[in-house]
Amino acid sequence: MQPRSYIVRTVGFATAVCVVCAVLVSSSAVLLRDRQAVNVELDRKKNVLMAAGLLGADESVAAAEVESRFASFEVAAVELASGEEDPAFTVAGYDASRAQTVPATSRAVPGNPAGVTRVANHGLVYKERGPDGALQLVVLPIEGMGLWGKMKGFVALDADLTTIRGLTYYEHKETPGLGGEVDNPRWKQLWPGRQALDADGDLAIEVIRGRAGPVQSDPNRVDGLAGATITSRGVTAMLRFWLGEHGYGPYLAQLKKGGTDG
Repeated sequence: MQPRSYIVRTVGFATAVCVVCAVLVSSSAVLLRDRQAVNVELDRKKNVLMAAGLLGADESVAAAEVESRFASFEVAAVELASGEEDPAFTVAGYDASRAQTVPATSRAVPGNPAGVTRVANHGLVYKERGPDGALQLVVLPIEGMGLWGKMKGFVALDADLTTIRGLTYYEHKETPGLGGEVDNPRWKQLWPGRQALDADGDLAIEVIRGRAGPVQSDPNRVDGLAGATITSRGVTAMLRFWLGEHGYGPYLAQLKKGGTDG
């Protein structure tokens, strides 16, 4: 049997090591918090630019260049239920995904194929205007369930608020080579020019099984992801949800009527 003093010293040493490690980890987390927040914000801006076609998926640019290209965008908070912009709302540091998990800052929505159960009271939109002040495009955040978990991305709409400028995902858990092909630049290139609405004004955008036709003759459909039917359905569902009545539909309707300073 080991002497009692040896056991005490061993336990004391182990405790000291644990305390020192805990202090180091906690200090690092605190010291890096601001840098992490900056990186998250920079990544968000990159993805908005990619959806808008202003940054290539494989284009490597410095942070200053990202900021320069993003400077042409206005960021606005939208009250989703009414579709009105809320100029008094603080957009800096706002995370709608986090807000939708808090009952006080979100509301429940009816069951839907996108798997969205709650939406935040406010969502962010990104608008770009031309030199004359006219609206050129709007970028909207989207999210919904794929095969293995939640997918988050952005969809950009041209000034007519029907023509899709681009689509990109920045977070998902889909299988590489299958559902993970939502990251494939070749698949993303199929989106520009597709129409979210049909001739009657109804949501009709759809990722189909197999191949869709060209934009001119088959504007509402996009090639499916081979071997990833559930992911393809998820993309369709989340686009229709966020462009619909429980997402940004009321806001888009206001813009079409010339409201919210559109």
